[in-house]
Amino acid sequence: MKNKLKGKDYLTIMDYDKEEIEYILDVSKSLKQKQAMGIPHDYMRGKTYAMIFEKKSTRTRTSFQCGTAQLGIQSFFMQSEATQLGRGEPIRDTARVIDRYADGLFIRTFEQEIVEEYAKHMKNPVINALTNLTHPCQGLADLLTIREKKGGFEGLKVCYTGDVYNVCHSLMLGSTLFDMDITVAAPKGFDPDERIMKKCKENAKRTGSNIKIVRDLKKGVKDADVVYGNTWHSMGTADKEKRIEQFKGFTVTDNHMKMARDDAIFMHCMPAYRGEEMTNEVIEGEYSVIIDQAENRMHTEKAVVSLVTL
Repeated sequence: MKNKLKGKDYLTIMDYDKEEIEYILDVSKSLKQKQAMGIPHDYMRGKTYAMIFEKKSTRTRTSFQCGTAQLGIQSFFMQSEATQLGRGEPIRDTARVIDRYADGLFIRTFEQEIVEEYAKHMKNPVINALTNLTHPCQGLADLLTIREKKGGFEGLKVCYTGDVYNVCHSLMLGSTLFDMDITVAAPKGFDPDERIMKKCKENAKRTGSNIKIVRDLKKGVKDADVVYGNTWHSMGTADKEKRIEQFKGFTVTDNHMKMARDDAIFMHCMPAYRGEEMTNEVIEGEYSVIIDQAENRMHTEKAVVSLVTL
């Protein structure tokens, strides 16, 4: 496939079609193989990327910095409070200046509209490293991990349980794009964003995916190929103790995994809080693929960066 992604922003999976996402996954696989074999792939020497992270990060920031270094890119971290943004400089001014200095921007922030504003005022690519609405880089890592472990996507059943937030939204978008059934198991009052549901339903009409929201974890995990746990209190959640009370009964246990298919895998984007969204036995069990999943963040991010930049 000819690279049609050069110069394109990566703000959400919703902006990409199935063929484009498949292409990114194929490039991810190739880059992962080269890394494992020790084959240099620093094709992008001389390129620079700015990084604005307004939320805490372990895997996203580290994977971007390690991955871009392997590609030959120099990345530099900009702490908002240490820049003129902290004094109220308009995003449009910061964006236009970064655009003259760097070949692109990774940004981890709060509202989706913020990354969209940077993209509006920059000619070079803007890559969403997480907003409250979506986590599209995690979504790619999830898809690559599922494809590696299951050999494909068609007909698989995915059960997600945890806060119905950015990671859940990106998993729903990816699942419905690739003909996987997706069930979200969460307490009453925790439902996907309307924008996400609308797009997922559009995807499902084309692919035949089924989307379910259930209030009973046992119903969600039954015959699942993938059980995906996530924190009950995402970054910035003020009512942590209330959330823990609301999510009682949604802890993934060995008994839940036994209700899934015999070869089911357990996934989690991390950080993981043992004793809350899953037990220690589950996350450390033989079905857990969380470290492979975390590694795949780097390979998929490298693919996105190389495709939108080169």
